[in-house]
Amino acid sequence: MSLKIFLVEDDEIYAEFIKRHLRRKYKLYSFTNAEDCLVTFKSIRPDVILLDYYLPGMNGMEMFEIIKDQLKDDIRLIMLSGMEDGNLVMDLIKKGVRDYVVKDEKVIESLFAVIEGKEDSLYGLSN
Repeated sequence: MSLKIFLVEDDEIYAEFIKRHLRRKYKLYSFTNAEDCLVTFKSIRPDVILLDYYLPGMNGMEMFEIIKDQLKDDIRLIMLSGMEDGNLVMDLIKKGVRDYVVKDEKVIESLFAVIEGKEDSLYGLSN
């Protein structure tokens, strides 16, 4: 059974880029805003949520705050952002976000690594 992934990304071109790579391996549900994702979240539980930080309307952090108590250890939330901002990352960690991926030239490689639980390979670490 393939993992169910919710992708919440308002940039449709960027969302298509991510979906093209991930749909080969995973079942994808795509949303352009947090509000639509929350509606589906009531009836379908994903294994992974890829959540853009900057969204129209409710941002990624606001959505995380709404669902964080419903996220069990078997649901992995990965926050995405185009900014490599250390202060933002520290703030996210303090609020309970465990995974953060920068939208850079290695985003697909980074997403596969984090989704598969092999993020140490991104940093040259081994288990």
